[in-house]
This record gives sequence, C-alpha cells and structure tokens, in this order.
Amino acid sequence: MKKENILIWSLILLFAAMMSLPYIIPGTGLLALFGMIPLLCMERIATMLGKKHIWAYHYSAFVLWNAATTFWVCNATVGGGLFAIFANAFQMSLVFGLFRMSRKRFSGALPYIFLMVTWIAWERFYFDAEISWPWLVLGNSFARTTWAIQWYEFTGSLGGSLWIWVSNLSLFGLMTSMSSGRWGEWNIKARIAAITGIFALFIIPPVVSSSIGKQYQDCMNDSGRQLEVLIIQPNIDPYNKFQAMTQEQQNAILLSQAEKQLEYRKGDSTAAPLLIVAPETFTRDIIPGEYQRSRTWRRFTGFLNDYPNVNILFGASSYDYIESAEAPSHTARNLGNNLWVESHNSALITDATCRTEIFHKSKLVVGVEHTPYPEIFCRIDNMLGGVMGRCVGQEEISLLNVESLDGERIPVGSAVCYESVYGEYYTDYIRKGAEAMTIITNDAWWGDTPGYRQHLSYASLRAIETRRAIARCANTGISAIISPSGEIIQPTPWWEPAVIKGQIPLRNDITFYVAHGDITGRICTFLFCMLLLAAIVRRFADR
Repeated sequence: MKKENILIWSLILLFAAMMSLPYIIPGTGLLALFGMIPLLCMERIATMLGKKHIWAYHYSAFVLWNAATTFWVCNATVGGGLFAIFANAFQMSLVFGLFRMSRKRFSGALPYIFLMVTWIAWERFYFDAEISWPWLVLGNSFARTTWAIQWYEFTGSLGGSLWIWVSNLSLFGLMTSMSSGRWGEWNIKARIAAITGIFALFIIPPVVSSSIGKQYQDCMNDSGRQLEVLIIQPNIDPYNKFQAMTQEQQNAILLSQAEKQLEYRKGDSTAAPLLIVAPETFTRDIIPGEYQRSRTWRRFTGFLNDYPNVNILFGASSYDYIESAEAPSHTARNLGNNLWVESHNSALITDATCRTEIFHKSKLVVGVEHTPYPEIFCRIDNMLGGVMGRCVGQEEISLLNVESLDGERIPVGSAVCYESVYGEYYTDYIRKGAEAMTIITNDAWWGDTPGYRQHLSYASLRAIETRRAIARCANTGISAIISPSGEIIQPTPWWEPAVIKGQIPLRNDITFYVAHGDITGRICTFLFCMLLLAAIVRRFADR
C-alpha cells in the first residue's frame, strides 16, 4: 500500500509541475499538451485500487497547481491570495468530480469527452461570473509560446484549451489501450490511424500557426498608418505612493521623462499625432465632468500647450459625489450629511485644448475593487467598516480618441489592468472601432514574482486574437510595445524608470474571433448541457 501511495502522490506532483511550468518558464507551453496525463493516470489507478476519498487527491493536485502559479497574489493580499488558490482549485475539483460521477452513467470515451466539454464550459462561464479569476485558463499556457498559436485569431484562448484536452485525452486513450491489452486487438489500419491522428494533433496546429504568422511578421514596419507613442514607466512604489511623495512630485517625474523625449516637437503644430501613455491609477484627484478641479489634469493640459497634437492617456482613481437622503446604490459609500461617493478605476485622455474623455474599468478585481453580489455583501462590508473595494465600471465599453489640430481622430481602446485577461470582453474594443490598443496597469503590488510577467504575456494573446498592436504601460515593469503577432518589443526592466518611444500600426480589419466571438466555448457549453441532461435521464431510467 505504501508503494501505491507513493505512486499516486508522485503523479500528483508530476501533474502540478508539468501544468505550472508553461505559466512560469517562457517557451514551455507545449508541455500542457500532455500535462494532464499524470492526473488522469492517478485517477485511473486510484479507482482500480479501490481508493476512497479520491476527491482529496485531485483537489490536492489542483491546489498545488494553483499555488505554484499564482502564489504571488499573496504579496498584495494574503487572504485574497489564499482564497484565490483554494477556491479556484475547488472549482476545478468540482469539474473533475462531475467527470467521475459521469462514469457511472457513461462508458468508453464518453466520460472523458464530458470532462473536456465541462472544463471548457466552466472556463467560459468563469469569464462572466460575479467572482471571476480566469488566470489559469488552459489556453493561457501558450502565452509565452505564441509561435504555436497564431490561429487564436479564429478560436481565442479557449481554442488552446480544446487543443490541450484533445491532445491529452488522445495520448491517455492510447496509453490505456496498450496497458489493458486492447491495442493488440486492433488491426494494422486502426493502429496507423491512431498514431497518425495523435501525430497530427501535435504537428498541424503549429504548422498552421506558422503559415498564419508569416502574414504579420513585418506588420510593425508597414508603410501604412502609424501612431507614434511614448510610454512612460515612472517606477513609483504603490505601497508608499502618497506617503513618500505628493501628487505634484509624481506629476513632475512623469512630465520630466516626457519632456526629454519631446523637445524636437515643441511648438510644432504640423507634427503627426503622438500619444503619451501613463500607468493605471497614476492620480486620484479626478471628478468626472469637473476635470478642472484636478491639479493633475491642469498640470497635464498646461504641459501640452507647448506640444501641439500630443495627447496623454493616463490612469486615475476617479470619484462621483452624489447628494441624496438615501443610498443611491449598493456600492455608494456614505460620507455623511447626505453626501455619497462612488469610485472608479478610470482611463482618461486629454490634450492642449482641454478636450477630455474618460473610460471606467469594467472587469474589476474581486475584493480589491469589486464587492460581489453587492446587494448582500455591501451591507456586510458596511458592518465591517468598509474593507472591500467598491469600484463601479461602465456597462458598455467606450473608446478614447487621439486627436490633432487638423481634425484627425484615431480611436484607441484602453484596457485597464485586469481587463486584458478577458479575451471575448477585450474584442468589444475592436468592435467599437479601435485601430490600436493600450493597456495601462500597475503590477508592482505583486513584487518581483511571476505575476507581472504572466500578465504581460496575456497581452500577447489579446494582440493575436484581435490583430491590434498594443502600447502597454506599467507603473514599474513590464512596459512594452506588442505587435499584432504577439511579439513583445522594447520590454522595460523591473523596478526602474523607463521610457519607450516607438510607433504602432493602425488597423481596421476584423478577425474571425472578433466578428464571431468565442465559438469554442459556446459549442462546449451546449455539449455539456446535452451530456448532463443525458446523464440525468439515464439516472432516472436506471431506477
């Protein structure tokens, strides 16, 4: 029995290692194509041995995987990090538990097909759930192996999840056939078909990817329309942002970095539009519609007077103040004297004419920015003294426009931090007409861990899915320009001030994924519902 337990736990550890490496080490994404096999073998062996409480084994496997890849959340919030690890693993374990239950109603390969479509249906649901943490979507495994998944422009990241499951299940099926002796019963044609099919699963997607990727190899140097960008990484410690220095000092740091790069444009009203990009939550003195009350806004617009056709896009904590005898919403905080406040995590763009546009982040981090089920938990939060975040996002995505004195207008999208993890949501920027994208973020909360590198790599997936170049600005590492093929250009170092100057191509074409959305997820959700219904019907029929 001791040897059996060692084997089971060795398979659990092997699974956790193989599925964690693609998220941690660049270029190892292909490991995920057979990384699920140890887990499937563990379940098969434990079942054959008659082990009880097998849920404890697969839950432990998922906890180890989550902990190895997302432990860094604890650097920002220990409670939130532990909740993310254990709650996410619990949901994965529920999916696996449904698979084990399905084996009582289905035979042959059908339970494994049920596992695959249930997992992908759960991933799709997770993108829109009230408590959402889709960091470990299987398709994200290839975020640092982008040469193999240029076809994401058709399927999105859930197409990668499907590839992983089909590859793992095919190899596992071949292994079990050989171990059970069924392989010997197959004729030569069946054996050749099985091996050829598995070989094709590993070869065809990268080959197709290479063919597609060639179209975008030189897109950054196309002679078409380009937008000049200046990405400024001020490198300000987020934990001491307002204790160590005033907002005026922070503004001076950012503008001095910009001024060194813009001297050649001073007073030139004929220069092409240029966009300065500053990080998320750079300031906290913005009241939507009353921008003149903000010292930061006045400082920026005053600075831009010397630089015609230069726009600046920056992040801000912004606030709406509402006079009301009753709470205007569940998320509003009471300031007393019938005054309430609602907060936003916003992106703004402005220029020397004082034209200002604002966008409020919609995909909010649970606990830190968003209180789930606010009609229930905001009341509890009030009793606890207001410890949870209550930002309010927009119901619908809107764009920010780079404008010049001659009337030229360039629509760009600005995904704020966590929003860049949500593929189908992100496509709405393109549907609205964005010709280029920005991502503004502040990843310094997590320290020098894999977290900020993972976050950067997910931007490559969004670039491939939408074929829009990205100007990514982080408070301190990693800022970069990302090409439509997902290539990371001019990445900045961690914990150093830095400036990136470059151009990004403007595009107005629409990919299949942008036009049609997540077809993979929708089909798998439909199949999950059909198979679940079939399992329920069989259960009652067997009575």
